Amino acid sequence: MSEVNPVDFNGYLEAERLQVEEALERAVRKIERRDDVTADEASVIRYGVMGGGKRLRPILCVTAYVASGGGCRSASVYDLAASVELVHAYSLMHDDLPCMDDAELRRGRPAAHIEHGVVTAVWGAAKLIPLAAIQALEAARLLGCEEALARSVSKTLMRAAGGGGMVGGQWMDLMGEGRALGPEELNRLHQMKTGALLAASLEVGSVAAEASDKVRAALVEYGSAVGLAFQIVDDILDETSSSEALGKNPSDAQLQKSTYTSLHGLAGAKIRARTEIERALDALATARIECDELISLAHFVVERGR
Repeated sequence: MSEVNPVDFNGYLEAERLQVEEALERAVRKIERRDDVTADEASVIRYGVMGGGKRLRPILCVTAYVASGGGCRSASVYDLAASVELVHAYSLMHDDLPCMDDAELRRGRPAAHIEHGVVTAVWGAAKLIPLAAIQALEAARLLGCEEALARSVSKTLMRAAGGGGMVGGQWMDLMGEGRALGPEELNRLHQMKTGALLAASLEVGSVAAEASDKVRAALVEYGSAVGLAFQIVDDILDETSSSEALGKNPSDAQLQKSTYTSLHGLAGAKIRARTEIERALDALATARIECDELISLAHFVVERGR
């Protein structure tokens, strides 16, 4: 397996991102038509979901679906991938709240609670979790998944979002403010807060494609490693870039949180990120998953920190 040519890969990323944006627009429009979502909630949901970003998680979901033998990239595959991004948008909106990171800036513009108010941001974002479950279920059905399998797809996403995954990691993050965490505790925190949803992005795609247990486990291992590398690179960027360049504030260091750079130093953190990418690529090789896009996506995560 070889890494995709950088020019080709950049084109691939942009083409996939545009497909994801269209799927997210479809998803948000459906949400806006729901009777159980108020106009204010719909407005903050649109603000949080359609506010840009790399769309790495849904791109990984689609790529995993295809790599697992799921077939072509139909609109329903991107609708499935959109469910993952709905959960991610929820996490960012709540992460920025005054009771958590108290961030004023997200992706270069005011955070959702600054623009729409704290109460609206809390309730609107919270509704994205059940709405993401519905989105995943309906998209899986449209992909031809039998009911039991469609429900398994949705449950896979919800497990990653819950107390054993992203939400649990957020709680650990809050509890860790102001104290030094050891390597094992820091790894566990970020495997839950960042890694769980990123790994679920690939697992959701592989489950919908009815991948073998071996392929599914390898993609989860790949996602877990890439997720950890992503967080390590985030810590590196917090040390080496300005808030203006990153489009967000404050940094974890400013919030007195333990980071990979505070634990290992800048050079050590870069080595650790590369080690995680090697683990991700080993997982693909062991399961004989030949997908140049997944290889390039792994390298892309580390390249952000250069």
